[in-house]
Amino acid sequence: MAEPVPPGRFITLEGGEGAGKSTQARRLAAWLGERGIDCLLTREPGGSPGAEDIRTLLVTGEPGRWDAVTEALLMNAARRDHVVRTIRPALAAGTWVICDRFFDSTLAYQGYAGGVPLATLRAFIDAAVGDTRPDLTLIMDMDPDTGLARAHGGGSGAETRFERKGTAFHTAVREGFRTLAGDEPRRCAVIDAGRSVEDVAAAIAGAVAERLGVAA
Repeated sequence: MAEPVPPGRFITLEGGEGAGKSTQARRLAAWLGERGIDCLLTREPGGSPGAEDIRTLLVTGEPGRWDAVTEALLMNAARRDHVVRTIRPALAAGTWVICDRFFDSTLAYQGYAGGVPLATLRAFIDAAVGDTRPDLTLIMDMDPDTGLARAHGGGSGAETRFERKGTAFHTAVREGFRTLAGDEPRRCAVIDAGRSVEDVAAAIAGAVAERLGVAA
């Protein structure tokens, strides 16, 4: 009888706008691939056909298009589809999943910055993800003004709804992520995202090597 396939590991990258999550997710997948680890790159909101449809509702239009509770409901509707159709099957097949944002973004954006009680958000999240939780969360920490300047220069087109919420909102997001990291130090590693792309990638590789036992 064939040996059962060990489940993949689940890594999430979190942080504010312009912190380089997408770039570093790609670099991390390449680094793991060099070590013989098969990876799936995905994102939130999105990551499955239904979730990508909901993403369009969330990230386009005017900043006041939805209030924070509506955002959280839409986020978790997308997240449920993403988890069921994309993340769980990949992990079950032994593939490592690297996700650009996951539930910590809901807690930071709709909770710490948007004012929705964290208990309410955690109930939404529990319903959406069940026991599907990250093995490691990399918090990409950056000054909000620097991050927003980077994001505005990135040619992101119509997907600017959250970027236009203002500096005070994004400062609260940053503090939210820092608080979450402090509350769960075994799961979360804070990465200084203000350095060069190469230095950030090296820090991420070091955290993955140390936390998940990957050969450096």
